Amino acid sequence: MSQTRTEQPGLVKRALAGHGSIALLACALIYIIAISGTIVVVAERWQRWEQPNVAEYDAIAPSAVQNAMVATLALEKGKAPTEHLYVRMPSEDLPRAVVTTDNAAWYVDQAGKPVAREAHSWTEFLLALHINLTLPVLWGMLLVGVIGVALAAITLTGVLALPKIFKDAFRLRSRHDPQIARADWHNRLGAWSLPFALVIALTGAFIGLSFAGAALLAQTDANGDMEAVYGTIFGGEPEADPAPAPLANVARALATVQSRFPDVEPIYAIVEHPGTRSQLVMILAEHPRRLIYGESYRFNGAGDYLGKVGLSDGELGKQAAASTYNLHFGNYAGLPVELAYIAMGLAMCVITSTGTTLWLLKRRRKGIDTSRLSAGWSVVIWGTPLAIVLAVWVRWLFGPEALLAAIFWLALLAGIAVAALRPTLIGDRWLKIALAGSLAVTAVAHVVLFRPAQPAVLALDIILLAMAAAVGLLAMRVRSGAGAKASTASLEPLREQAS
Repeated sequence: MSQTRTEQPGLVKRALAGHGSIALLACALIYIIAISGTIVVVAERWQRWEQPNVAEYDAIAPSAVQNAMVATLALEKGKAPTEHLYVRMPSEDLPRAVVTTDNAAWYVDQAGKPVAREAHSWTEFLLALHINLTLPVLWGMLLVGVIGVALAAITLTGVLALPKIFKDAFRLRSRHDPQIARADWHNRLGAWSLPFALVIALTGAFIGLSFAGAALLAQTDANGDMEAVYGTIFGGEPEADPAPAPLANVARALATVQSRFPDVEPIYAIVEHPGTRSQLVMILAEHPRRLIYGESYRFNGAGDYLGKVGLSDGELGKQAAASTYNLHFGNYAGLPVELAYIAMGLAMCVITSTGTTLWLLKRRRKGIDTSRLSAGWSVVIWGTPLAIVLAVWVRWLFGPEALLAAIFWLALLAGIAVAALRPTLIGDRWLKIALAGSLAVTAVAHVVLFRPAQPAVLALDIILLAMAAAVGLLAMRVRSGAGAKASTASLEPLREQAS
């Protein structure tokens, strides 16, 4: 009996540590999704930043689109026949056309001539980090969808737990004790960003869980064919007929859309089963002042109009499904909305950071050693953007084929391992200094190496420098603030015990 009594406190202590680690993992995933989502709000602008030296233009003629498809398919000789052929039309955010096959993607000039391989693997890595945490798509999107549900629940319960959150929405005690200031920032930002947080959480949950649901339906009712499931909403593909045929008349299809529907803006020209008798042309076009990502206008290989899918005026379910993506990523109403989404995304990062920090401080006041968890959380907060910057340099040094996701996770996990083993080696101030320095060096190196001429690309370098300055000021404030000194000093005994 006495042995049981002596062992139980140790068991409870280990159980509490395990519980805390699991909670920290959930918060870390929310933070990683939030920070990567904030960055990819302007993913197309980062794509330009990653490959700045590509000819840009505002529009491309239908005949040039046809030429681009023909020329790109000619480059595919000797490779497996492509089943899907896409041309992304130039836009304000990405003023260059891209032709994509199942094998590769090419930028083309305004005449339709391929001029450079599309190689924005860093931007693609960030998108994958946000959408599926770089895991296999099905399981990653399922996990992100579940996290979206959890985030919605956390948001609502946080409001219910603080009845005065809206009454005190403009009360900020930033000059008080650091813990009070942190709590005020957490609650005030939570109140200001509540509608945004709910929209992002619910649409993210819908996107992730609907993909998992579609995969389940495909396995049970469509012999594993995901396209058959999505075809009921977004339009299906024709039955394959591999008999050869001249490439579809995409130029005629584009001209028809421009003449019959002058108020829409084509953003994609798509050919399914190109160069076969079953080929189908789809022109995806944006509708102004609508949340839907676009309407799909369908044509046969000769360019004859067959009708539209109905995303713009069909069943409400179709319209809702077609609106979710833009609502989640802020791809509507141009730059002002993008900037608002970035601001709210940063607020969500701060809310996640301060909320978890407050939780760790509360555990410490109860006498629970949080030195390892606190050090690990510091690595997540400042090490995540640092690992993202590291991925930029790996992309520059080793090319677009570098395993950026592996580098990111290895760097982040290595930092967390150091925090777990030697928490005294991890300090917020040094992580902030490292992040500020890396952002500044990256911005300057980008200008020197690529000499970008586009104002939009240079603007991102200026933003990186501004972020470096902001993080640097935070590092200086931590060192000079009396409250921060006291807070840091109070952690030292626990860190010494843990090490």
